[in-house]
Amino acid sequence: MASVQLLLDLDSETPIYQQIRDRVVEAIADGHLAAGAALPSTRQLAVDLAINFHTVNKAYDLLRREGIIRVNRKSGAIVHPGVKQPITDAEAAADWRRRARTLLAEADVRGLSREEIQGFVRTTLDRFSDLPTTEPRPDAGSTASRATTD
Repeated sequence: MASVQLLLDLDSETPIYQQIRDRVVEAIADGHLAAGAALPSTRQLAVDLAINFHTVNKAYDLLRREGIIRVNRKSGAIVHPGVKQPITDAEAAADWRRRARTLLAEADVRGLSREEIQGFVRTTLDRFSDLPTTEPRPDAGSTASRATTD
C-alpha cells in the first residue's frame, strides 16, 4: 500500500472530501502515487486523518466517477491503471476544460495578472516532470457550449 501523506486544512472553506480528492490527484501527478498503487481503506484513512469515514467514502466515490481510482469491495481502492494516459473520452476532456476555465475565471475575478497566472501554470507544470510534450490535439480548445464561453 502506498504511503502518501495527505495534508488537509480543516479550517478551509473547501470541503474536506474535495481536499482529499485534490491531494490524491496531486500525489498522482507528482509521482508519489503510481498507476495501480493501493490506497488506504476508507476507514483507515479516516482514522489517520481523524475525520468521519463517510467523508473519505465521498472523496473516493468522486475519484472513482472521474476514472482516477478503481474501487473493489474486497481488494480496496487503487490508482486506476490507465491514469496519466491521454484523455480519449470527449465528455471527460470537455469537463476538464470547463473546470480549467472556471479556475482561470476565478483568478481573473480575484485580480491576478496574466503574468502571475502564466507563471503559476509554468511552475506547476514543471513539478509534473513526466507530462507529455506532444502537440495539442485539434480539439484542445473547443468546448461543448461554445456560445456561452465568449
